Amino acid sequence: MKNVSPAVEDVDTRTDVYSLGVVLYALLTGSLPFDSARWKQKPFHELLRQLREEDPPRPSTKISGDRDTQKATAELRQIEPHQLVNLLRGDLDWITMKAVEKDRALRYGTPSELAADIQRYLHHEPVTARPASTAYRVRKYIRRHRVGVGVAAGFLIVLMAFAINQSIQLRRITRERDRANRIADFMSGMFRVSNPSEARGNTITAREILDKSSKDIDTGLSKDPELQAQMMDLMGRVYEHLGLYSTAQGLLSRAVEIRRRVLGPEDPDTLLSMNNLANSLSDQDKFEEGDKFYQQVIEAARRTRGRAQRTMVMAMNNFALNLIDEGHVPEAEKMQREVVESDSRTLGPEHPDTLTATSNIAITMRRQGHYADAEKTDRQVLEGRRRALGPDHPDTLRSVANLALDLQFEQGHDAEGEQLLRPALDAQKRILGPAHPDTLESMNILAVLIGQEGKLAEQEAILRDLVDTERRSFGPEHSNTLRSINNLGTALEDEGKYAEATEQFRTVFEIQRRLRGPDHYYTLVAMSNLAGVLQNEKKYAEAEKLGREALNIERRKLGDENAVTLAQMDNLATTLEQLGRASEAEKLLQEAKEHQAHVFGPDSLQTARSAYKLAAWAALRGERDKALSLLSQAIDHGLDHAGERLEKDADLKSLRGDPRFAALIEKVRQRVTAQANKPLAGNH
Repeated sequence: MKNVSPAVEDVDTRTDVYSLGVVLYALLTGSLPFDSARWKQKPFHELLRQLREEDPPRPSTKISGDRDTQKATAELRQIEPHQLVNLLRGDLDWITMKAVEKDRALRYGTPSELAADIQRYLHHEPVTARPASTAYRVRKYIRRHRVGVGVAAGFLIVLMAFAINQSIQLRRITRERDRANRIADFMSGMFRVSNPSEARGNTITAREILDKSSKDIDTGLSKDPELQAQMMDLMGRVYEHLGLYSTAQGLLSRAVEIRRRVLGPEDPDTLLSMNNLANSLSDQDKFEEGDKFYQQVIEAARRTRGRAQRTMVMAMNNFALNLIDEGHVPEAEKMQREVVESDSRTLGPEHPDTLTATSNIAITMRRQGHYADAEKTDRQVLEGRRRALGPDHPDTLRSVANLALDLQFEQGHDAEGEQLLRPALDAQKRILGPAHPDTLESMNILAVLIGQEGKLAEQEAILRDLVDTERRSFGPEHSNTLRSINNLGTALEDEGKYAEATEQFRTVFEIQRRLRGPDHYYTLVAMSNLAGVLQNEKKYAEAEKLGREALNIERRKLGDENAVTLAQMDNLATTLEQLGRASEAEKLLQEAKEHQAHVFGPDSLQTARSAYKLAAWAALRGERDKALSLLSQAIDHGLDHAGERLEKDADLKSLRGDPRFAALIEKVRQRVTAQANKPLAGNH
């Protein structure tokens, strides 16, 4: 739970009462107590102040104050707007406002007390939330004995002239009363789990109430399918945000089915549920199923226009993320830029949806190896989210993780990335929980960063815990789980544990090939990693066969200047050199170096490492001038090897004693010293 003030209060059942009061408020009015659209634009401290110091408007006031909301909600209830206001004014206002009272002492003590007051309202008895005047008690008496009072009134008042009109109004009111009763009954069922007779002394959480309600929703609202679908969609999205994708899928599938039948296949609410269902499918790696729903939403929304346009833009944004995972990067980028342009024009450049769409473009940039552009974009998004949402918002924390991910690709910025990420990861564990997908993603990034800093034991420990958690949460073949297994293989390889690393890489490769096919991006990455570790195991023949197969597919599917292709060219060149085919190896690595300089820039770490490897091979062949020239290039490109390592590298033994080699070592030492004395840039 997020800390909202320095004073720490005990969390008791009144906290669940407030949460359930918010749900009741939303069911009655169709909106939250406070304006959620305006909340997104306020800083975090202002949101806390508003929660502590301001009361939300009464449900009847909320409805009557917003004509658009009043009309839309009244149409949904099938009554006139003024009748809706009259239904809410009175007992329902008092019950709701007592449930969301900011002073806990004035709130219902337990959910069962709230449920009891709802039952009193349904039985036309005085509710405890409202001051009980004599007139109020009389009105309640009349409501409870409406038959007798109606008979007596019938002898006094002649209403025959209005009989037809009154019967029409009665049908409308009856429908709305029945819907209110269904909502109240369903809410009472939600709360019943917290009743002492059912709880039996156990502490009941809001999550347990949600779980029970999701099981009861088929029977509890079966007479009102439209309301039933609305609640299924709402609960499905809550489960989705909790990372419980399978449970979300079940509820959202039912919501789509009901809304298609009741509202029609192209109704805006139907399309919204279809988009939400596609999200839950995609989060489970069911990309093809998710794609079908996204495409249906986009096509239908373009035909119908109107309110469905916002859903169409959301579906395009989500569909583009699937396209990236499916290897269709240029198509994804084109769609993403269309989404950003639309959101910037209609919502503004710092609206949360615009910032999310911009952040997704950075994912595409990383996939294409444009790391500097990705970092620049992620910094802009992080600054915008800090201003718009506050430093502890989940989206802001996700942006911190994205920026740390960018920094791992930059020479000498691993410590900066770690310093940036650790506080954000602590906040995610506190706010979202240790098993939330965002938290696990940040742990993965942290493991990579500290591994690049040489903290190999800590890296391995984090990754082993991460793999265990993701296997339980997502399953053994989910893309998140496979990525963590891949990173664990890399960590083991860096530690020299080649046999175990090979086992991890082979597991990932076989699963990816079976699930996605031999030409998929993820399969190619796994194949390249497996070929690399086989080389370290001195299984050069198998490494060459696998590496050459991977490179041929990568050149055909990804192109010569893709980051994965270039990494595989480097790996295969090393294998060829170990097999004694020096000329072939040097030619391939020189080609990789030229592409790296073009894609990543002449001062990139990738270019520097290739130049260093070429220098070492030249030194081994006794080509001193060529070796020194290449080594100078590597150092000029930003190679971070310390001078002592250059002196100890056995491949460079033939260069020792040459004054030019000594000068290069001194140059590296001076630069390393200067870098160590430079303060970390932090959040620049």
